[in-house]
Amino acid sequence: MVFSKDNMTGIILALLSSVFIGTSFIIKKKGLRRAAVVSGVRAGVGGYSYLLEPLWWIGMITMIVGEIANFVAYAFAPAVLVTPLGALSIIVSAVLAQIILKEKLHPLGVLGCVLCIIGSVVIVVHAPQEHPISSVKEIWYMATQKAFLLYMGSVIVLVFILVFYFAPQCGHSNVLVFTGICSLMGSLSVMSVKALGTSLKLTVEGKNQLIYPETWAFMFIVAVCVVTQMNYLNKALDTFNTAVVSPIYYVMFTTLTIVASVIMFKDWDGQNIGSITSEICGFIVVLSGTILLHVTKDVERSSSFRGNYTPTSPSLSTRLCNSNGESHKHEEEDESYSEEADSRRQDLQIFSSKVRTLQDVKERVGGRSSKVVAD
Repeated sequence: MVFSKDNMTGIILALLSSVFIGTSFIIKKKGLRRAAVVSGVRAGVGGYSYLLEPLWWIGMITMIVGEIANFVAYAFAPAVLVTPLGALSIIVSAVLAQIILKEKLHPLGVLGCVLCIIGSVVIVVHAPQEHPISSVKEIWYMATQKAFLLYMGSVIVLVFILVFYFAPQCGHSNVLVFTGICSLMGSLSVMSVKALGTSLKLTVEGKNQLIYPETWAFMFIVAVCVVTQMNYLNKALDTFNTAVVSPIYYVMFTTLTIVASVIMFKDWDGQNIGSITSEICGFIVVLSGTILLHVTKDVERSSSFRGNYTPTSPSLSTRLCNSNGESHKHEEEDESYSEEADSRRQDLQIFSSKVRTLQDVKERVGGRSSKVVAD
């Protein structure tokens, strides 16, 4: 197993990104809890006191650092290597949630973590070497080759069909519509991010790429794709359960990103069938572990709620992000449980009050009746 210097740099940056992003969710969750205790209003019901909580800002800065590391990783290593490693942030969140937030990790969730680690190791071991690139014009040539233009055209056509035909009709009833839009756009955004990151890397090395219009074109494409992707991902999270959206989105986004990278950057050129098969198997193992973590998290939340009707803290075993608005989704779900419990208690108190009132009236009427009989 021999890694090039660029591949090793990309792997280290991707791992650091997962650590920072996974940790940021725990810090932000801690900050949200502290802010809710101080103000009495949780973020899930419109509270913004967390903006005055230093711990929440530390979590946000940690997440930004992680995203920057992930951005730079694409400039050094192939997307087929960097993108699947993002699942490791799920493990970091799950482990830290159990240690710091005292959120119990289901035994099958532990198995999911192990599967993610095994799959990631297999991918790293058999990952292709990054092809050397000397200019942004070279990347532009890759992006305008017939195979990738066909892929990009297909993606744009599918996105338009989903947005203008399927979204109005069944977007709020079929989870695949919104997640499909963000996954398709996400695959293009990763390709643009990799192109832009490589351009900035070459510029830092002394080969100025900012003078070429192709660099600014990639920057524009990144902005359009990311805005569209985040818009429809937030719609999906607002409409459907997070435990359903997250694994479906991860599977579709990662798969399409790998396909796009193989077409545009020819990542698998020069690799034998055994290495390619091993990478695909490792990717499937990572997907299995990710889905298992999400499923067990949802089962725990449901069983806990049925058991005592009290709000429970969601297992932070997903890569939320906050950039995706998932943390607020969890807060809203928890708050809905809390509101239902409060409503039950209020109804019980009202019922008890009415019973006591009826008893008082009965005693008074009984007392008057006794007095009349005595007279």
